[in-house]
Parts: sequence; C-alpha cells; structure tokens
Amino acid sequence: MAVADPTLDVERAMHADGARYIIGCDEVGRGAIAGPVSVGVAVVDASIGLHPEGLRDSKMLSEKKRELLAPLAAEWALFSAVGSATALEVDQLGISRALGLAGKRALVLLHEAGASIRESVVLLDGAFDWLNPALSSPVRVLTRVKADRDCASVAAASVVAKVNRDRLMIDSDALHPGYGWVGNKGYGSAGHFAAIAELGITPLHRQTWLKESTIYPEPKAESVTPTDAGRGAALELPQYG
Repeated sequence: MAVADPTLDVERAMHADGARYIIGCDEVGRGAIAGPVSVGVAVVDASIGLHPEGLRDSKMLSEKKRELLAPLAAEWALFSAVGSATALEVDQLGISRALGLAGKRALVLLHEAGASIRESVVLLDGAFDWLNPALSSPVRVLTRVKADRDCASVAAASVVAKVNRDRLMIDSDALHPGYGWVGNKGYGSAGHFAAIAELGITPLHRQTWLKESTIYPEPKAESVTPTDAGRGAALELPQYG
C-alpha cells in the first residue's frame, strides 16, 4: 500500500477560516520508559512554500532520513521549537500533565523567538487537547487524529521533535552505558528491560512506569527459599500581547 505524503490542505482551510498562523504540534517519547517526553512545534502561514520533499510523520521515516529532514523542516517553517518534560516530571505529574508542560515550554520558546501565539491556532495531533490545561492563557487548539501523517506542519513538528529527543538519548547513553539507548532511545525493548534487571534503574528512568518485578526479577521457583521469599501545580504561560 502506497504511503500518502502530508499536504497543507488542512492548514489552508484553517487559514481560509481566519487563522493567521498555524502551529503544527506533535509529541514524541510518550511511550518510552526512560528519558523525556518532548513536544515539537512548527509555525506556518498562508505564504509558506512547498514543504521539504520526503517529509512525513517521524514514525514513518528511518533514523537516517529523519536526520536529513530535521534541519530542512526547521528551515522551512517560520519558527520551530521543541519543549521537553523530564522523566522525573512524568513521574510526578503523570503523562498528560507532563505533555502539557513540554508543550508550554515549546510555546514559550516560540514566543521568545518572535512568533505570535495569540494570532495562531495550534493544530494538535490526536483526539485530546492536553495542551490548554497546562496554560494560564488558553490558546486556540484544533485536534486531529493522524495529523502527523496528513498535515505538513505537524509532520515537520514530529520530525524536529523526534531528532531532538533521539540526540538527547544518544548523549545520555554515554552517561549511563549498558541500556542500549543509542538504539532503543529509551523505549522498552527486550534488551532495555534485561539491562534494568541487571544494572538497576537510573535517574532517567520513569520509575512509576516500571513494575517492581521488572526491576528486581523474582528468582526461579526452584531457587526460592523461606529467606528469599521474605526479602503538580498549575502551569502558567506568559501573557502574550
């Protein structure tokens, strides 16, 4: 089955409805057991040119292709940014609020770069608006399932965020070797779980996501002895004017 490339059809319709700027928005790392959850944003307006050839949802691209496309996507967009929430923040806040925190940080970076948030509509991948509950000043949000596949601004945000987070995990592998983060990027591969069982957890692991039996595996039945058997505050966004 042929893979459909994203278009700007949705963004153009939103411009026709009065939106001056569209902020494509997507998250990466939601399902990982280590590392941050990150949110990418990419701003387009009605005058934006053709998006980079080969741009797609980051999940549909090889790592090599993502690395090639990320700088092109960032150059194509009027503004782009990535915000993250740490593994500790995921543990403390829960995944939905951590996504909101990461998204708020991404919007702050856009604001600091000169993007007009108040004149924008956020085109958010998925069916649930996890962004506005994190903000003191609501933004206009349009949710759309598969926006990362269908909408070029969201695909750009996806690729920029994925490459940014992947690089963080590759760098972290040097600090905490043995978990295979260069390859698994913090996701729960068999090798990653085996490393946790052997080495224990690090500060970059989401501890609430790991079952105790995964971290400290139970001994085999034949080796068990009686001794063995006993052993978020509200988040605020700067006012934009």
